[in-house]
Amino acid sequence: MSLPKVVLGGGLLASLFAAPPAEARFGKRSDSHETSKPVHKASAIGAEDDPSKQDDENKNRSSRTTTVSSTDDTFEFNSSASDDAVGVILGALFELMFRGMGEAIGGMGTHQGHDIDAPDAQPERNSLRHAVPFSLRLGMLVSPIQGGTGLDFDLGFDTRRFGVDLRLARLTGVWDTSAYREARTLGELHLTYAPIVREELRLRMEAGVSTLDAPGRLYVAPSAGVSVEACLLGPLDVEGRLQVTPGPYQQLDARAGLALHLGGFMLRGGVRYLHLDSEVAPLGMPLGFAPEFGAGFVF
Repeated sequence: MSLPKVVLGGGLLASLFAAPPAEARFGKRSDSHETSKPVHKASAIGAEDDPSKQDDENKNRSSRTTTVSSTDDTFEFNSSASDDAVGVILGALFELMFRGMGEAIGGMGTHQGHDIDAPDAQPERNSLRHAVPFSLRLGMLVSPIQGGTGLDFDLGFDTRRFGVDLRLARLTGVWDTSAYREARTLGELHLTYAPIVREELRLRMEAGVSTLDAPGRLYVAPSAGVSVEACLLGPLDVEGRLQVTPGPYQQLDARAGLALHLGGFMLRGGVRYLHLDSEVAPLGMPLGFAPEFGAGFVF
């Protein structure tokens, strides 16, 4: 081979090795500034055309990457458990409280009677009835009077001989077919002395002041009275009371009835007669005889 041919062949071979690798572009020129595009993994022919397989792959991918947290479930469980525990504790406390109150009311009354197994034994406090060294009483009475209503509250205590009696009465009269109402508040504060004190009987003499709250004026007057409580049959008592206010306004309050003692709790009912001056009586409320009933406590 001649020298020119050898030199020409070597130059062609060197130019082939030094040239950059060629890209297989069909009808497009290579652009060095073109942004590279993501390359998808090779898959079998027809795999990209099947949407069901793509959904399965997405579901599997999400199941692999999703983390399930049980914090909310644990919080809800702890909250419900704590609420149940609080409810159980409160229920137990209320049950103990009401049970204790029931036992105290049932066992602390003044009408328990003597011990039948030891009739000659020294009487206890609960067997002294009306002769207990100290007793506390409170109650409420309702009088459904025609043309109005009456509501009474009483509170008092007795030692062996002396005591205190406080009473409040609210009288409401209805006039002209409920178009007009008028109310009066009566009050009494008496000191009491019991000249007769026995197991089955207590007689009190009372003296003090009475008040009457009328529209635009408050009356205060001297007051006197007498009351009696006596055992009738077992836990059943008979009660009576008379109270008088001579002036500057006149008031006469008399009542009689029965009281059923159930331990420290008692049910009461009877009849009441109330008289007031027409100048201070509620309009539309005819005073006189009326039934009354209520409840109270005696310890």
